[in-house]
Amino acid sequence: MDFHQTSLMNRTTHKGNVTTFFFLGFNSNAVYNLLLFTLVLIICIVTICGNFLIIMLVYYSKTLHSPMYFFLSQLSISDILLTTDIAPNMLNIILHEMTSISFSGCITQYYVFASTEAFECYLLTVMSYDRYLAICSPLHYTSIMKQTLCIKFVFASWIFSCSLVSTLTFAISQLEFCGPNVIDYLYCDFNPLVELSCSDTSSIQMEKTLLCVPVIILPFPVIVVSYIYIVLTLLKIPSISGRQKCFSTCSSHLTVVFLFYGTLIAAYLIPKEGQSQIISKIMSLLYTVFTPLINPFIYSLRNKDIKDSLKILYRKKSNFYSKHMQK
Repeated sequence: MDFHQTSLMNRTTHKGNVTTFFFLGFNSNAVYNLLLFTLVLIICIVTICGNFLIIMLVYYSKTLHSPMYFFLSQLSISDILLTTDIAPNMLNIILHEMTSISFSGCITQYYVFASTEAFECYLLTVMSYDRYLAICSPLHYTSIMKQTLCIKFVFASWIFSCSLVSTLTFAISQLEFCGPNVIDYLYCDFNPLVELSCSDTSSIQMEKTLLCVPVIILPFPVIVVSYIYIVLTLLKIPSISGRQKCFSTCSSHLTVVFLFYGTLIAAYLIPKEGQSQIISKIMSLLYTVFTPLINPFIYSLRNKDIKDSLKILYRKKSNFYSKHMQK
């Protein structure tokens, strides 16, 4: 770090309180950073386009007007919010060293990031309950999973997520940052921020642990129990083709659950002792960039209804353009 950067960071403090944070990024050579920037940019564009395509298909295709695909469209909205929250500043960090972000901007980025992740925990739980009803209680499914209930589930998931995360975000905003203001990470996350604070962080660490119970620890067993009942129900189906047909309706969701919680555990629950910052940053890329990218591909490649709707939409657009060109 040169004298200009040091003096710049020193000028960003006011009366002992940090007003600006700086990200170190990868600190690699320009060619490597440019290649990584190009890769992340392409992934982000594909992620946004893929998730918008899922939303558009669910909205326009009548065959996809069901609770399962409604929840899928909400998952796509969450992934788009996550990508647009993290990606722009992350791309700037990769391309330029010592990228800055204001204190309020950092807190806002963390709030949106944490809220979307908490929402996805609840949404995946709701989706597992939806698959449980569809397979274990098919006769009561349509009478229970009505559109109003689906909307209430999504609304409640957002309310719980935003409310719980807001308490932790407010606690972070009340911490004092009077010393270092360099974040050796790619976005504003809980641990990198708390580590820079000169306040006593024991209470906020305890608060984070307690909030993990309703956000992560409780939803996951619900998903596990739902799929235990689903598997037990599938085993009672005499024909193999019948089992495969029923399980195909929830295999995509199960894949997303494993991917989401797998990256969640890798990013936050694996001990960081002995782990280099480069590995930690790569894990953050996996968690915030790769997962939103792969979700629409999992559902589109493993789901016949979405592939059929995509073909129908393509034919309609082709016919429209061909008729327009003839005129």
